[in-house]
Order: sequence, then C-alpha cells, then structure tokens
Amino acid sequence: MKTRHKRLSLVLLGLSVLAVGAWLVLSAFQKNLVFFFTPTQILAGEAPAHRSFRVGGMVEAGSLQRQADGITSTFVVTDMAHRVTVRYRGLLPDLFKEGKGVVAQGKLGEGRLFVAEEVLAKHDENYMPPEAAFALKQAADRQAGPAVAVQKDTR
Repeated sequence: MKTRHKRLSLVLLGLSVLAVGAWLVLSAFQKNLVFFFTPTQILAGEAPAHRSFRVGGMVEAGSLQRQADGITSTFVVTDMAHRVTVRYRGLLPDLFKEGKGVVAQGKLGEGRLFVAEEVLAKHDENYMPPEAAFALKQAADRQAGPAVAVQKDTR
C-alpha cells in the first residue's frame, strides 16, 4: 500500500470514529431531553403520551390529598385556565404548599392523570420557574380578554 493510501485510510477511519461518537452523544442527549408543558397544553393534546415531561403551575388551594399509605399524594396543578391532577408517590418537598408554584416531572397516565416521578417546589417567596411564570402570565392574559380602549370626549 502506498503512503498516500495509508494516510487516506487513517483520515477516513478518524472521521468515521468521530461520526459514531457524535451520534452516540446526540442520541443520549435526545433520551434525556425533558420538555415543559402547561395544563392548558396538556389538555390540548400537545404533551407526549408515553414520554417523560414536566408540568408546572400553581397548586390549587384545597386540592392536596394524602392517601392512607402516608406516602402517596394527589394534588391539582393549574395555570389559572385549566387543571391537571397529579399523583406523586414519595415525600413532597418541605416548601411544597397549596397556592404556591410547583413543577412536576413524570408521564401522563390514563384519564389525563399525571403520574409524577419528581416534584420541585420553589425555593423562596419570590422565585417561580420561568416556564411556570410565563404560563401563568399567558393564562391571565387569556382570561382578561382583549383590552377595550376608552376614549375621552374632548369637546
């Protein structure tokens, strides 16, 4: 084999190794990618049915129910327009409260029940996950409807 052919085969081998490595990294990234959805988007069918994602909003006041086993809880997450019931098996964070912001990660179960694997609560009085704050602002804007302009009579 000529040196030119050896060099070309080494370059092709190096490029193929880089291509396989890039494919492995991108496929691992795709498997770990988690999207955020609001209750309105979930009820509209935009959320994936058999894939993990996050839902966020406010915990509806009076919706927290603890099951008899002491470790399973159900609560309602709302974006002020729609509601999604969440079931979580585990200890809720210390800062978890009704009327406060929450983000839950899990999968959508039967009957639009969200089965959470992880529940995240805000860490102080002023913080809310940016996605949840944006969703709540959009819901408030939808409820307010179009603004009506009032003109003064200047005669």
